[in-house]
Amino acid sequence: MLSHILIRDLAVVSALELELGPGMTALTGETGAGKSILIDALGLALGDRADPGLIRAGSERAEVAASFDLAQVESARDWLAEQDLVDEGDCAIRRVLPASGRSRAYVNGHLASGGQLQELGERLVDIHGQHAHQSLLRPTAQRELLDGYAGQVPLSRELAGFFRDYRAREERLRILLTQGVERAARLDLLRFQVGELETLGLSVADIEELDREQRRLSNLGLLQGTAGRLLDALYDGEGALRDQLGHAEAELDGLLSYDERLSEVRDLIAGAAIQIEEAASGLRQYLDGLDLDPALLEQVEVRLTQVHDLARKYRVPPAELPATLERLRGELAGLEGDEVSVDALARERDAAWGRYRVKALELREARQAAAARLSTSVTSSMAELGMKGGRFAVEVMPLAEDTASGQGLDRVEFLVSANPGQPLQPLAKVASGGELSRISLCIQVATAECAAIPTLVFDEVDVGIGGAVAEVVGRLLRALGERRQVLCVTHLPQVAAQAHHHLQVRKETRSGQTYTLIARLDPEARIREIARMLGGTTITEKTLAHAREMIERAST
Repeated sequence: MLSHILIRDLAVVSALELELGPGMTALTGETGAGKSILIDALGLALGDRADPGLIRAGSERAEVAASFDLAQVESARDWLAEQDLVDEGDCAIRRVLPASGRSRAYVNGHLASGGQLQELGERLVDIHGQHAHQSLLRPTAQRELLDGYAGQVPLSRELAGFFRDYRAREERLRILLTQGVERAARLDLLRFQVGELETLGLSVADIEELDREQRRLSNLGLLQGTAGRLLDALYDGEGALRDQLGHAEAELDGLLSYDERLSEVRDLIAGAAIQIEEAASGLRQYLDGLDLDPALLEQVEVRLTQVHDLARKYRVPPAELPATLERLRGELAGLEGDEVSVDALARERDAAWGRYRVKALELREARQAAAARLSTSVTSSMAELGMKGGRFAVEVMPLAEDTASGQGLDRVEFLVSANPGQPLQPLAKVASGGELSRISLCIQVATAECAAIPTLVFDEVDVGIGGAVAEVVGRLLRALGERRQVLCVTHLPQVAAQAHHHLQVRKETRSGQTYTLIARLDPEARIREIARMLGGTTITEKTLAHAREMIERAST
């Protein structure tokens, strides 16, 4: 989830820093206060187009930094590992937008492209509204969400395995059927690639050890200097701790004849002196064992350069180079010594296709059953949110078998009709941003238990609604916040009152300059803000009592 965001010189924000937690957080404020600035900043951090016009007037650059807790986000951790962007702790994203020149992006301190930001962002945040990060508009996300809702993620993974098995046999057969120059060229390439990787001669453990050795050798000066300084402080230097302890022990010895109760203290100091001597001995041994040969660092860096060059060439993480070598060896051995006949391999391929097809049809049946349930659930929620007569449908369309993939033999699409009499259309073609946000909310609530993206942002999800429908929206958002982090920009008190946390956005003018500020509201300030949303500029005791009652009712 999003744990921290920092914004500098973006639009009307001079400097803003927020810590965010789980649950539902409401962002409210007067019209024109800039309630969406947090979402705009988050979008910029996640790969939105960088417009220099966003830089605050008079500033040379704008900057957004966001931190995410990935403890429950396996897909993001796996992606970072694949991109060699892993770091310990949270995932830190930083986007710098200069007044002149191209914007720069960093993930865990490493320079990253806009495309990488977008790929990572799709695993971290869903922004619902008129924004680009809405995963529910992507066919892949719709299919994965349906499979999760159907409880068929294991079957879909098994199906992908069957497809890989089928494709491997199909490819094998194609290679066996390849004649003359093509097959010889493939053999030559494989022999070269195997030889190149064998020359590297490193295991996964060896590569990891090279990384560790490079870090050690690159910091020898720091290691030697710090260890030497500590040795002086503990033992060798003037006024060393060991000398001070010796003096203390001697003085206590002289006092024992007056009060034996000091013997225990004297013994503790003596023991500490022994520990200091052992620590100093350990530091000396460590310093004696430090290899200060600069040529060794050069050798290690040359080896690491070879590793990373080959990793880029073969488009795999460095740790997967040994596995790549084994895979290529297997293919080479197959081409050189395979005695399986074309007919036998064709039968194996057909059998693999048969296994795949059975699982694909099994998954189709499960998808169709789940699609009917999800369609009914979301349509019912749409009615509660003021879209009576609207319909939601999940369409599972069979595909031609020659378009088979690891995802099955179906195309999954979310369709919606927001108003009575209108035909069902793809979710991405819904015209109203407010309607799309509310439909997305219905889908997220229905699939909350199986969805993978940890942070959901709803920008003006309550546009065009009020009264009882607004309260339903608020309850749905709060329920969603029990399972995932929810940020909601709203102008309705019925929605804001349901939040677990409340942020107020306001503008102020100082020295002719306009600033947007965001403050976390304590319970009393929150009651006043809800009252403002209820009663406008005039806030009465009755309005305050109504606001207090709304908040209390939401918490029960």
